Amino acid sequence: MEKITSEMLKKLIDENNVKELREIFIKVPPIDLADASNELTDIKDLVFLFRYIKSEYTASLFAELKQEKKEELINALSDNELATILLKQANDDIADFIEELPANVVNRVLKNVQKDKRNEINALLNYQEHSAGSIMTTEYLELLDTINVDEAIQTIRKIGKEKETILTLFIRNKDRSLVGELGLDDLIFAKPKDNLKDIMQKEVITVNVNTDQEEVAKIMKRYDLQAIAVLNEDQKLVGIITIDDALDVMEDEASEDFIQMGHVSPIENSYLQTGVIKLALKSVPWLIILMVLGVFTSLILSTFQDTLALLPVLTVFIPLLMDAGGNAGNQSTTLIIRGLAIGEIKIKDYFKIIWKELRVALISALILAVACFSWLLIEMYIGIVSYPNSDIVATMDNLGIFKARLMIALAVTITIFIVVIFAKLLGVSLPIFVKLIKLDPALISSPFLTTIIDVITLVVYFVTSVYILHLVV
Repeated sequence: MEKITSEMLKKLIDENNVKELREIFIKVPPIDLADASNELTDIKDLVFLFRYIKSEYTASLFAELKQEKKEELINALSDNELATILLKQANDDIADFIEELPANVVNRVLKNVQKDKRNEINALLNYQEHSAGSIMTTEYLELLDTINVDEAIQTIRKIGKEKETILTLFIRNKDRSLVGELGLDDLIFAKPKDNLKDIMQKEVITVNVNTDQEEVAKIMKRYDLQAIAVLNEDQKLVGIITIDDALDVMEDEASEDFIQMGHVSPIENSYLQTGVIKLALKSVPWLIILMVLGVFTSLILSTFQDTLALLPVLTVFIPLLMDAGGNAGNQSTTLIIRGLAIGEIKIKDYFKIIWKELRVALISALILAVACFSWLLIEMYIGIVSYPNSDIVATMDNLGIFKARLMIALAVTITIFIVVIFAKLLGVSLPIFVKLIKLDPALISSPFLTTIIDVITLVVYFVTSVYILHLVV
């Protein structure tokens, strides 16, 4: 079937063509329907869909709608219509979307859900933000360890459709303590009269309700889990986290890391949904911080301005040197931040990383230095870089100018060699140090790395240039 669009939906709605709309809802995945529905400008069109299409289909659509569309829809529907939609929503999904709703809308949502459902939603809302408890679902399937395979299958057929997943079955004892888990495939291939406690896996990987959601996602990835049990402080099973929730967490964390690496405070909605003023306010604090940090480079330039006045051509190579140092440092920082994020690198690996990066830095710096020296001589010989008029240059003969070119190229080359080594070692050290003090490496490392490398670059360059200047003169 061709991709559904908002124009197609609008046309069918205007024609009151309920029959074709129902066929579309049967054939088209909810996420594709949501993309089209989000572009309907008149909320009455969306209300039409929810009033004339079966709730089993519109419930899935509701879950995929953008946050602002959900809020508009809640305000437009009657209490009975709202209750019908909420009845088919997972408790954790309701908890997620009402967190960002105004208080009056939240009250209306909670008023229209069943009491036991409302109690579970309130419990989810009370867990720490970004914890396992805040993203878990309470709609899981648990089975008593004393029943047999046949009884378990009958239970699944009876209530399994209402649960978040049946791929992983959680087994408890009469004290409601988690004692094992069982894959659906293992259950199906077991003998009908086998007791669950005899075929279940007794070693169960679990997380606490207060475990950070990113850590949960890492654990699920590491052990290739479809679902993981969430226990409270009493070690009782209170919920589960499924693989789709873990994927959402990984996507959110990755997006946040990319945003923070660009020195912008995290945004709740997508770029296009976020207002201009809000985007500006998210960006300005880091721009101010980076501007203030830039005072160190200004200080170095001011200190060595006499050197620049004597041989102004030195200024031409400052951007090249800063870029080389920054690029080298950011290469290493990016690899370390990625390694820390996916659990590939631990803080205890620091000295092993430093030894490896030192060898990488030496090889990289040597290759770059040779290439730089050769290219700078070519640049100055063919005139890409030329000398401005100055007292020193005016007194030089051809041999003196050639000697000056060699010395300047040498100053730049020595600086690049030293700076690349410093940058790479600092690039791997800073994220690990930031992680050690329990801050976000993606947020802190890059701006500080850039500032430190810029300062080191300028100091090394000008100290080297002062010495070279004496040789030239």
